[in-house]
Amino acid sequence: MLIQAAFAALRQVFSPPLRAILWKSLALTVGLLVLIWFGLTRLIQWFQTSHHISADYPFLDTLAYFLAGAGLFVALAYLMPAVSILVASFFLDDAAEIVERTDFPGEPTGRPLPFGPAMFYALRFAGLALLVNLAALILFFVPVVGVVAFFAANAYLLSREYFEMAAARFRPLPEASAMRRHYGATTIAAGCLLAGLMVVPVVNLLTPLFGIALMVHVHKRLSRRSALPAPAPVERIRRG
Repeated sequence: MLIQAAFAALRQVFSPPLRAILWKSLALTVGLLVLIWFGLTRLIQWFQTSHHISADYPFLDTLAYFLAGAGLFVALAYLMPAVSILVASFFLDDAAEIVERTDFPGEPTGRPLPFGPAMFYALRFAGLALLVNLAALILFFVPVVGVVAFFAANAYLLSREYFEMAAARFRPLPEASAMRRHYGATTIAAGCLLAGLMVVPVVNLLTPLFGIALMVHVHKRLSRRSALPAPAPVERIRRG
């Protein structure tokens, strides 16, 4: 089931109906990463101008600057999950509706969460992802442990966030959370796919849109065999 959902989601990411959203999500993801990069590099430059490592050996300052620049790439990789969650929250409803309508014709489409609660939910999880990944970053230089911590933490966080965002279009959030826990093995496996995608440079920029499409498929397929009440048609509510 999960493999079929992943291939369907990948096909949707590059499909004509989602192409405009794809470019928007890529632009927003890159824009946020550039802003973070700019802020961190300015911070490093300020620190270097006010705290010289060695006045007698200025090349050490230069070496430290280049090492810090290399470290920024590592830091951005650990910040990417939080950025992904924020970007997904902006495009969830438009992308999810397209996937629901094209891949599940004849079934009801979901309703968007009101803008305020949706953004609060996304910001809360983005903040949690940021804290968890900063903690994992501390373990980066510990062999094996750092990689395992990064992968495990993000498999859980991404599976939780993306599945509940997709399921909340049909169910109250507490019910969406209960469904995620009930099918924990499946949702965590889907989160592992997202966490694996997250570590591939450039390709990880597709994570927000792929994650939305994947979890729409996972939720729909699980709903068909769930003991929980099936999603009922709902009145469309536009964000305001």
